[in-house]
Parts: sequence; structure tokens; C-alpha cells
Amino acid sequence: MLVKFLDGGAREIALQPYTNLEGANLRFANLRGANLRGANLEGADLRGANLEGANLAGAKNIPPLAAAQTSITPEGALTGWKKCRDAVLVKLRIPEAARRSNATGRKCRAEFAEVLDVIGAEIGVSHYNSDVTYAAGATVRADVWCADRWQECAGGIHFFLTREEAEDYP
Repeated sequence: MLVKFLDGGAREIALQPYTNLEGANLRFANLRGANLRGANLEGADLRGANLEGANLAGAKNIPPLAAAQTSITPEGALTGWKKCRDAVLVKLRIPEAARRSNATGRKCRAEFAEVLDVIGAEIGVSHYNSDVTYAAGATVRADVWCADRWQECAGGIHFFLTREEAEDYP
């Protein structure tokens, strides 16, 4: 990818983990699904860049605007949806007190959640860990909570903001 830098220079850069993008002009760049793990983004201009699904785990100096534009988990209590084994859907309430995050995609994580409804069975069983079950009226807590929002598949109760996204999840 040809990257222009704010000092006026330009060079071809292969976007790979731990790339130094300090001062890069990535304005309006299509970085969808790019692996920017551990990249140095100090002074990078990411205004208007498409970061959907980009891996920013461990990236350094992520510009505040880029972080804000990729955050989809609002403050306050919210409703979430989870798909369990056998296509069972679970409607969750993420309380205001629960820490929550998302990386750059639509999958979110919460520290804990209240189960409002289980659709398609009496109990939902997690895809990841069969010891984690979801029953209406229960509060489910993550065994481990990962505070790094850029780690999409880390510790937490995984959910989506819409039922359609949960239904479509593999």
C-alpha cells in the first residue's frame, strides 16, 4: 500500500503487525480487515479511514478520534443479543455498571449480563465453553474480563447489538 506521510514523503508499506505508521496520512484509507496489531500510529491521520474489522490489538498511540469512531457500545444499560449452540438466541441486558467494549467490528463484549429471554430452548449453551449457560432471569459473569478493547475475542460475554447480527453469526 502506498502511504503518504505528513512530512510530504511517500513510501510503499506492507501492512503487517508492528508496522511503524508514525505520521502516516491514512485519511480516507480503506483499512477494512487490515492487520495493524502492535502498529505505532503516533501522529497518523486516520480521519475518514475505514477501520471496520481492522486488528488494532496492541497498537500504540491510536488517535482519539479513530478510537471514538470505532466504538459502538453506548453508556448506560443496553440490550444485546447472543447466539448459542443449536441456533438458540439469548436476549441480554447489559447493565450500566458492566464494563463493555468492542474492537473495530460489530461483535461486543461485556463483563456481565442479565439474561432476559432464551429463544429456541430453555437454556442457551455457549459455543465457546459448554460450562457457560444462559437461563432467563440469571446473571452471567465472564470468568475473565479483558480491559483491552482492541482484543475482539478476549474475556467477556460476547454479544451483538441487534438480533439480526446474532442470528447471522456462524
